[in-house]
Amino acid sequence: MRHNGPRFSRAGQQGSAPSSQPTRTAAPDDEAPLPVVVVGLGAIGREVAACALLHPDLELVGAADPRFAGKPLRELVDGAPDLRVAESGAALYRKAKGGVALLCTGSLLEDVAEEIEVAVRAGLHVVSSCEELSNAGFVDPELADLLDRAAQRAGVAVLGTGVNPGFVLDRLPATLGAVVGEVRRVEALRVVDVATRREALRRKVGLGLTEEEFERQGDEGTIGHVGLSESCALLADGLGLTVDEIEEEIDPLVAEQALTVGDLRVEAGRVRGLRQVAMAFDEGREVARLTLEMGLGLPEPRDWFRIEADPPLEMLIPGGIPGDRATAWALVNAAPRVAGSEAGLLSVLDLPAGR
Repeated sequence: MRHNGPRFSRAGQQGSAPSSQPTRTAAPDDEAPLPVVVVGLGAIGREVAACALLHPDLELVGAADPRFAGKPLRELVDGAPDLRVAESGAALYRKAKGGVALLCTGSLLEDVAEEIEVAVRAGLHVVSSCEELSNAGFVDPELADLLDRAAQRAGVAVLGTGVNPGFVLDRLPATLGAVVGEVRRVEALRVVDVATRREALRRKVGLGLTEEEFERQGDEGTIGHVGLSESCALLADGLGLTVDEIEEEIDPLVAEQALTVGDLRVEAGRVRGLRQVAMAFDEGREVARLTLEMGLGLPEPRDWFRIEADPPLEMLIPGGIPGDRATAWALVNAAPRVAGSEAGLLSVLDLPAGR
């Protein structure tokens, strides 16, 4: 199933310049932990809160989610302080001014932009798991420019990050580009067995659907991974590749026979997962290809990429980087870096290496 509609028709938009010269934000006080609040307490938000409690440079001072408003946070997150979940982030931001809002509320830029602006106006930096925020200028240049200007006016920074997009298929291979000559082409593959992942991801890959149902939901944009084209554009930018078009395809992986893994079962002929591919072109020549396979019982889960350059580089991570916990740590480890970074809308390519 090939998609060339509005969701993926963003050719040549990566690498948009910021609206003006960024200004340096105030570095966090080295003596005091950085206050953080978590907004959105779904599976990823709860992981983020748990990781924030373990980070020596952060202090979790609040959490918000209308679904759990009024509940003690410790009922949702083991070891949490004696806090009650707030109805909204706005109710918490005053107590965390100068700190970081960790937003885990959505995948689409237009769905999280308003919450980002509220946090920014309250004087908080923002680190979000929103996949489209990872490369906002590629998704919506006008909205990205508005967010960039708002953050610069407030003297804070805004970042979208995670394991994918944010690391495995973009920042990690782009970092290795620092030790090679001119890059001719890059290819990457991530294989994920959803038997070990959260229920929301299993729904996202269409587990158990018919092929017709998969096609319909794919056309509606309710199935598949958000952020693969964004990763492709980031990676191309990080490796210095010229790109004038990015295309994306998504197809079902169908069980040839009945498949049972633990308490999960997919009948023969039903969807066991998906294969999603993003391709970047320069004057018709493919210069980057990212492939994401997610499904039930997929053999050899792994992360792999190859950079065609001088010298060529190839890297394999057997088993792959665990998605949910790695995403949570990506946000939490980025928080102190963002708080001491330049004001404005950032990408992961703007962050220094390491923690």
